[in-house]
Amino acid sequence: MDIRPLTGSLGAEIIGADIKNDQQFEAIYQAFVDHSVITIRGQDITPEDHLAFARRFGSINVNRFFKKLDTHPEIAIVLKEKDQKKAIGERWHTDHSYDQVPAMGSILHAIEVPPFGGDTVFVSMARVFENMSDPVKSFLRGLKAWHSSRHAFGASQMQSESSKTGRIENAHLATQDALHPVVIRHPLSGREGIYVNPDFTTHIDGVSETESQHILAMIYDECQKPEYQARVSWSQGDMTMWDNRATWHKAINDYDGHRRYMHRITVEGCALSGAQ
Repeated sequence: MDIRPLTGSLGAEIIGADIKNDQQFEAIYQAFVDHSVITIRGQDITPEDHLAFARRFGSINVNRFFKKLDTHPEIAIVLKEKDQKKAIGERWHTDHSYDQVPAMGSILHAIEVPPFGGDTVFVSMARVFENMSDPVKSFLRGLKAWHSSRHAFGASQMQSESSKTGRIENAHLATQDALHPVVIRHPLSGREGIYVNPDFTTHIDGVSETESQHILAMIYDECQKPEYQARVSWSQGDMTMWDNRATWHKAINDYDGHRRYMHRITVEGCALSGAQ
């Protein structure tokens, strides 16, 4: 098994691993802690294997809004058919930040990939925070932000392509609101990192709307720098796992006319603590 960093900020690809091999799990787990994003290449596995691997990390979080695999409802389907225009997850986001106890991570297995494109891009939120000035760090440590599922999965999205095609469902369940620290202490690595995102964060708590917009814009602009990012290109059978407490991610929708089909399992996390 060979673990190769993808960039200097985050991410690693793992060559020659087999997620069914219990003796390799400790090294895979440590790579996840160290790199926040791991891509385990070439996994010829069943849904049962996928679930067994995920349970090594924790309990399964069954997503409320994604269409589920009929035979295995713990597995969400991430699909874009060749005639569909919108991909799920095109905006920068952090899965489940709208939950009071956000999910730890997601494990995505590539069942069918397009002949080109369809990459996933990640951002290291610890590296973003570490490169900020000390006065800005101190300011952000004192803030909390609200996150919500309502605008992303609720009634306003019922006419979207994803809802009309059944890829996203249960709009009536989009009732989650959560208040989290803007800067968290990561529960595994201990690093400080930013915990807001463009898709689910609605506003900074206790400040005016204009002030909130400026604070979030400052953070989001910093996150666009390529030195904080890693890009994962997919082949059939690849499995990528990312830490929702340490990263942003987005799907690149650049493969019109082709099908991209993935299975995703989400693992439960823990309550988040602010950096002290």
